[in-house]
Amino acid sequence: MAKKDEKSHKNAPLIGIDIGGTGIKGGIVDLKKGKLVGERFRVPTPQPATPEAVTEAVALVVAELSARPEAPAAGSPVGVTFPGIIQHGVVHSAANVDKSWLDTDIDAMLTARLNRPVEVINDADAAGLAEARYGAGAGVGGTVLVITLGTGIGSAFIFDGKLVPNAELGHLEIDGFDAETKASAVARERDGLSWDEYSVLLQRYFSHVEFLFSPELFIVGGGISKRADEYLPKLKLRTPIVPAVLRNEAGIVGAAIEIALKHKLAK
Repeated sequence: MAKKDEKSHKNAPLIGIDIGGTGIKGGIVDLKKGKLVGERFRVPTPQPATPEAVTEAVALVVAELSARPEAPAAGSPVGVTFPGIIQHGVVHSAANVDKSWLDTDIDAMLTARLNRPVEVINDADAAGLAEARYGAGAGVGGTVLVITLGTGIGSAFIFDGKLVPNAELGHLEIDGFDAETKASAVARERDGLSWDEYSVLLQRYFSHVEFLFSPELFIVGGGISKRADEYLPKLKLRTPIVPAVLRNEAGIVGAAIEIALKHKLAK
């Protein structure tokens, strides 16, 4: 009987939370399909986004999701994304939230507040993990690089379906500049670049990353991936390059995958 119970917990739905600079979003994730069960729930990110204020906002989202009929079992683990470098549950960078997060043990803080196991993962890593498992990278072996073009350049390094965490490929130096200061989506708008001009910068960036890592596949995410036909066809690379497919739900789905893998609740 115990064996049957154990099996029924595998791939059971889990809660994923995505902490962003402007909003904190959550959903119940079906781990078999990599999709949300029901609507996602969002609250504004508190300003200032201090650890205490964000922790309370996360608790609010988890409480709302936990009250739903389709909610996972009470006390089941929760996966959370954070916009910064996370090592062993500790925050080591915090560009888009309050600086008081630095050196905070976010895993411990959220675990204590929610009274259930919590694992926190970098937001780009979570989105990349979801995209590699359920999106454009599903079934692709070897190195898959998921690059998100937004306020900066986020990246996720996936090898044979497994995440190599905290790869900050947006901060590679190219021609004396931090790549994301020139080639992010925000930099394109700031500098008033046409798609042709922007494509030249992206070509320089992706050629450099391709040379360093020889990936099997590039997946391009971020809001600008909706306009992929404006710039991807202009890039000349050996590596196939495709737009992401999971869009806004990727972080929530990736957070749930990470916690499921850590707790051996998914394969």
